[in-house]
Amino acid sequence: MTPNEYMQATEDNLVHTYNRFPVTLDRGEGVYIYDTEGKRYLDFAAGIAVSGLGYGNQELNHALKGQIDKLMHSSNLYYNTACGKAANALKRISGMDRVFFTNSGTEAIEGALKTARKYAWTKGTGRYEYIAMKDSFHGRSMGALSVTEHKAYRTPFEPLIPGVGFAEFNNLDSVKNLVTDKTCAIILEPLQGEGGINMAALEFMEGIRELCDKEGILMICDEIQCGMARTGEMFASQLYGVKPDIMVMAKAIGSGVPVGAFAMTEEVAECSLVPGDHGTTYGGNPLACVAVAKTIEIFEREDIKAHVKEVGAYLAEKLDELVKECDAVLERRGVGLIQGIRLNQPVGELIKRAIEEGVLIISARSDVVRLVPPLVIEKEHVDELVDVLRKVLGELL
Repeated sequence: MTPNEYMQATEDNLVHTYNRFPVTLDRGEGVYIYDTEGKRYLDFAAGIAVSGLGYGNQELNHALKGQIDKLMHSSNLYYNTACGKAANALKRISGMDRVFFTNSGTEAIEGALKTARKYAWTKGTGRYEYIAMKDSFHGRSMGALSVTEHKAYRTPFEPLIPGVGFAEFNNLDSVKNLVTDKTCAIILEPLQGEGGINMAALEFMEGIRELCDKEGILMICDEIQCGMARTGEMFASQLYGVKPDIMVMAKAIGSGVPVGAFAMTEEVAECSLVPGDHGTTYGGNPLACVAVAKTIEIFEREDIKAHVKEVGAYLAEKLDELVKECDAVLERRGVGLIQGIRLNQPVGELIKRAIEEGVLIISARSDVVRLVPPLVIEKEHVDELVDVLRKVLGELL
């Protein structure tokens, strides 16, 4: 088939929910992806912060192939050899106590919201409302969308789940003003990805934790995009020394194999979900759990956190140079290998031109270029990215 035939087959047969770029990807190697015509692209999108180990990691591939030959799926009615090991690894790196595996981040958000409601019900508090943040993104299912503050996503599907208030991100007083005796949980991303690469301030994270402790409210941290070493710590909340009551994970925990999870403290687990409250057919399947366990093993052995800190600092330095050089680049945002540059205009045309030049980048809202590459990139790849950005910015602006 030709590239156009692949594209046409997609357009003819799938529900049209994505406006795709006219590129048909075929294979990956290291931090590069190749299209069906053999053109190479430096990947600074990583499948939207998923492929932390890049492409073609033979240790990971060997583990997955071995599990495929043994057992891909059974059900949660039985034990399997991989689930407990993966959960234990996630517990160790997250500092949480109990894990529930899902198939995606959005599913994990749904589970976290249910857990908070069930915890309040068990405690007999009568609480059922949530506080979320403006510029947040937690997913597009009904529950996740209810705590996502994006009018274009929400409006066609209203009424959504009631009892959700939206506070100003990094404004603790705004959060406090929304707290009532019905508030069961506060949900936030320590670093907002989709919302524009917005980092929480230390005093904001600490203040949310203190507020939750004082009021008997659960703190939910959505680490789907900013977790798994992308900030230089295994999870972004660890940058602040703040431990949530519930943590939500997905994307890079499986290195491309579809898997998510929500984890909680022992105290929350003891007072929330019991058999019959929540379930999943595919969640915790042996293949996904092998992906999680092997990914964590490689991350820890190769000290991916230290690598991200080093290369992330270099990326920040080079992006700061762009800010100084180009009037249209207003600021750099983020940390580690979840960074962005905000322009004084929409970034759509820049992204298209970068793709033509062989670099995959994505947006965060309309005016921010989001950079979430595989965590194994080197400084030479940062130079390659910045050279293309400098060239394209010079042509367009």
